[in-house]
Amino acid sequence: VSAVLTNPKTYEHIDPEIIGNKRRVVISELSGTSNIIFKAKEMGIDLNKNRPETRKILSSIKELENQGYQFEAAEASFEILLWKGLCTRDELFDLIYWKTTVEYNERLKELYAEAVIKLIVEGKISHSVGDGNGPVNAMDKALRSALSNHFPSLEKIHLSDYRVRVLGGSSGTGAGVRVLIDHTDSDETWTTLGVSSNIIEASYIALVDGIEYGLRKEKIRKDLKEISKKLL
Repeated sequence: VSAVLTNPKTYEHIDPEIIGNKRRVVISELSGTSNIIFKAKEMGIDLNKNRPETRKILSSIKELENQGYQFEAAEASFEILLWKGLCTRDELFDLIYWKTTVEYNERLKELYAEAVIKLIVEGKISHSVGDGNGPVNAMDKALRSALSNHFPSLEKIHLSDYRVRVLGGSSGTGAGVRVLIDHTDSDETWTTLGVSSNIIEASYIALVDGIEYGLRKEKIRKDLKEISKKLL
């Protein structure tokens, strides 16, 4: 990527924009500093590769990618990672605990899922329950219920897609999973991800990132642009 950015002709036989394409740089465990800088620049964020903050972000990405994260498919999670690594910010909430249960009623031939979540939001305890046709659906409802009174704009944010990929299938049912979740509002769609050996935990991570990004995306972008000016 460093060579392409210095002189694109060394790797590209033609300018991709001439034929309606666009150069795309992915973020992976093989990424160098140039990849991070290029991807950040696509978001309007200028980073200095010689700054320790940039190298710290690169180290965090490599560590997460080794766990199964792939940020090229979830750019909102990448943006949040930059924001948390570079900016001083308040947590959206503090988690006390969450739990999910699934019950099957043989007589009624029905599956029932329930999620309970307890948070501290803006200094107050919020304790909510959600039910659904599965534990992830129930978790989404419980999380929204716990946050909606504090963040009314959450009503505009909707989960639009949910995808799961098994990592290291040789481990069978104990294999890790990567969960990708799309959220949308009236303006745009964004993707976040979570990775864990527990599909509910992976889903929770992706859900929280997706909701936080939706609620704070304008602040995230503003903070990153301001901090990037200081890091040049």
